[in-house]
Amino acid sequence: MKRLRSSIIGATLLALCAIALPAAANDAPASADVSIRFYNRTVYYPGNSPSEPVYVQVSIANNGPETYRFKLAEDHGFSLDFFATNTRNQPLPHTEDWQRKRNTTRQVYFREVSLEPGETYSFVENVKDYLTVTDPGMYVLGCSFYPELKRKSDDSEPSSRSNRLTLEVKPSPGAAAVRILPVSPTTSEVLQPEAIPPDQVVTKVITARQRSEWNQFFLYLDLEKMLARDPARDRRYRAESEQGRYRMLEDYRTELMNETSNDRDISTIPVEFEIERTEYAGNRGTVEVIEWFKYPSFREKKRYTYELESRDGIWRVYGFNVQNLGTE
Repeated sequence: MKRLRSSIIGATLLALCAIALPAAANDAPASADVSIRFYNRTVYYPGNSPSEPVYVQVSIANNGPETYRFKLAEDHGFSLDFFATNTRNQPLPHTEDWQRKRNTTRQVYFREVSLEPGETYSFVENVKDYLTVTDPGMYVLGCSFYPELKRKSDDSEPSSRSNRLTLEVKPSPGAAAVRILPVSPTTSEVLQPEAIPPDQVVTKVITARQRSEWNQFFLYLDLEKMLARDPARDRRYRAESEQGRYRMLEDYRTELMNETSNDRDISTIPVEFEIERTEYAGNRGTVEVIEWFKYPSFREKKRYTYELESRDGIWRVYGFNVQNLGTE
């Protein structure tokens, strides 16, 4: 994001289904291109607890030939709004806090921002500060940006609308689901994967296994897709309820830890490894690694080919193949 000139001044799923969103009655200038994307995407659950946010990055870009100026409220709730509807085209209600803001007379502090052609201004918002998410399901999410601030509860003020995102909200997990989340042993916080290239992901997976750091080991494994490599298990998994799926994933995780799974080769600890080749294009990639395993009278050499997939910038291992290269 380039340098912005600003001065401090005191003072929906928008109609969403599969059809295109209708244009707002008072659209802002076309040079304001508003877009949203999930920030640090994870598994989302119902409820408006601060510990279960839905973070979205909002970006305002000037794609026009002239300088674009807008007002940005200190409380971003007066500069934008989120909308979402479920598969039955029913909108999610706004939070009580959002409604109080719209029904209370208060002074709104804001600053004026100027964007030169090609510049973008971005910030992160928690959708649950705007909308009440009480039930699991699939939702279409969007937002409106108000360059002259949003003071009314209706949609009569000039605005620019964003792209739409598909928001999947899963049922609140039980004890089994909580146990399969990777948690830091020192802080008890849920570990977050980093946006690193595939070879570094594989290095972290192998190193974590060498150190018996199981939570770090599972952080970059897509257990659901790995389990689906077994057709019979995949059919049973798809037929299960949400809680049944959580139990199956936990059982699969335990099998990997105990090296009793058909995929136990990924859990075997190498004494040494070397990244041989990395290839990736789009959201798929492979990493070939030479790994050595020590036995009392010899060392075994194998080539592991890890298959990875990227989603929202995060690479995870979803499969692997092993080739025996003999002994040393």
